[in-house]
Amino acid sequence: FWVVPAVEVKIEVVIPEKERSKEEMSPNGKASPLIYKVNGTARHYHLEEHPIASNPYHNPKDVVEASVCHVKDLENGQMREVDLGCGKALLIKESGEFHAVGHKCPHYGAPLVKGVLSKGRVRCPWHGACFNISTGDIEDFPGLDSLPRFQVKIEKEKVYIRASKQALQTQRRTKMMAKCISLSNYNLSSTNVLIIGAGAAGLVCAETLRQEGFSDRIVMCTMDRHLPYDRPKLSKSMDSHPEQIALRPKEFFCTYDIEVLTEMKVAAVDVKSKIAVFKDGFKMEYNKLLIATGNMPKTLSCKGKEMENVFNIRTPEDANRVVKLATSKNVVIVGASFLGMEVAAYLAERAHSVSLVELEHVPFKKFFGERVGRAVMKMFENNRVKFYMQTEVSELREQEGKLKEVVLKSGKVLRADVCVVGVGAVPATGFLKQSGINIDSKGFIVVNKMMQTNIPGVFAAGDAVTFPLALRNNKKVNVPHWQMAHMHGRIAALNMLAHGTEISTVPYLWTAMFGKSIRYAGHGEGFDDVVIQGDLDELKFVAFYTKSDEVVAVASINYDPIVSKVAEVLAAGRTIRKRDVDAVAFLSFRTGDMSWLTGKGS
Repeated sequence: FWVVPAVEVKIEVVIPEKERSKEEMSPNGKASPLIYKVNGTARHYHLEEHPIASNPYHNPKDVVEASVCHVKDLENGQMREVDLGCGKALLIKESGEFHAVGHKCPHYGAPLVKGVLSKGRVRCPWHGACFNISTGDIEDFPGLDSLPRFQVKIEKEKVYIRASKQALQTQRRTKMMAKCISLSNYNLSSTNVLIIGAGAAGLVCAETLRQEGFSDRIVMCTMDRHLPYDRPKLSKSMDSHPEQIALRPKEFFCTYDIEVLTEMKVAAVDVKSKIAVFKDGFKMEYNKLLIATGNMPKTLSCKGKEMENVFNIRTPEDANRVVKLATSKNVVIVGASFLGMEVAAYLAERAHSVSLVELEHVPFKKFFGERVGRAVMKMFENNRVKFYMQTEVSELREQEGKLKEVVLKSGKVLRADVCVVGVGAVPATGFLKQSGINIDSKGFIVVNKMMQTNIPGVFAAGDAVTFPLALRNNKKVNVPHWQMAHMHGRIAALNMLAHGTEISTVPYLWTAMFGKSIRYAGHGEGFDDVVIQGDLDELKFVAFYTKSDEVVAVASINYDPIVSKVAEVLAAGRTIRKRDVDAVAFLSFRTGDMSWLTGKGS
């Protein structure tokens, strides 16, 4: 279906207060409407009336004010979760100033007091999202919303916080956005910005454009039947329904005039004419284009691969169907990928049996290293998952049209009522082969630091691209992480608006299995050693991945917030040397003192 916003003529834009003085004043010092040029035509729209006042809370009954501590209770660089009676806030002291923001990460609700405070921002301990402590604005991902910001005042050596009760309860804030100018005037087959793909990259691109005051037409198209949703939950929380994992409700897209065309596949792009051709023959002109089509799962090549009850997990319906069919049945999972392992963990308590087939001899060996891979494998075996390693599937056998057995090349025959395939993915870029857009030998779209392709006005983002990673001396890499897709979308949007913003974020990912979360930051491709501190058997450890003498990535279980701390150090451009992670340094982890990370290295 199409989500088409209702016609809106009034344009509402809120400029951050610190920018208002320069944005609202024309050269002659008088208030001026904002002007945005589209295709060379100046279009005017006025700022929403939003006077700066000493009291920003419109409803006094919605406001609470409370004394939360003495000014000397917090040292510089400290954070404290404080209770205002009807909700909590995060109180922060940095450089002698107090700040108060929401205390929970809007992504999955992590307690930010357990995160990392550094140079004006706090980083989530779970998944690495970063928030500005002065404004509450989100600065790194995952997640879409910012933190609410609360007023702080000092009276008689006491710290007071004044906050909206609603903000204390919701613990999230959606940044104000522009709306589209005169939708009644547009041509159905023409848009200013076309976004192919409605995952994290596409959605963040659209939202960022609106946040930056872009007021022309935005169209997103997707092959999916649903509005953008939290795709990582397909393998981590398989019985979730689409509406439960939606990133934004339908009303959001209508409110901010972001059109979504569902079940629409682009078959070709004519970059000279700036036209996208859809599979059904429909054509749409664009001025700026973002390609964020992601990956397509690989399929098996053996006999019987097309039979019923053999799944790639691609949609919520796939995940829901697998859970239903697997309950109290025999499940075979092919591939010890992140998806395969997460599905195995989710089904272990629900299925009669779970067998996992993998070509390597240890899961995650290339990503986490052999020792960490073995520790994870042991955890799975302790939860009744049976591994069949260093072998492949040679045949899928059926009985009465349904899967009955999985035959391995080793000769082993496994009973199977359901088979889930998780053997990797390939970039969904086949429709671009004749477009002139630069595609590498593996099918990835090549972009620069501003997410631009070799074609002017064409940007690409997400799992389908290779881009220069600052952390690895601008080596062109593919980083198929949920967090990175968010940042790609934001950078692409800013550069559609000619901001000249380059990507410099540190990759951050997580996986959850049997109640244990593995957190990972950096880019460890090509690591030559792993320095492990802690206890692998107890699944309480931190692993530093090094290349030559330099730490290039870190992973941990039960050692928060070490991964977020290392991510913050790497984001600051510091180098962590191998010698910095010896046993003496590890003693400081146990006391919570990680100052050595910011005090050493280059």
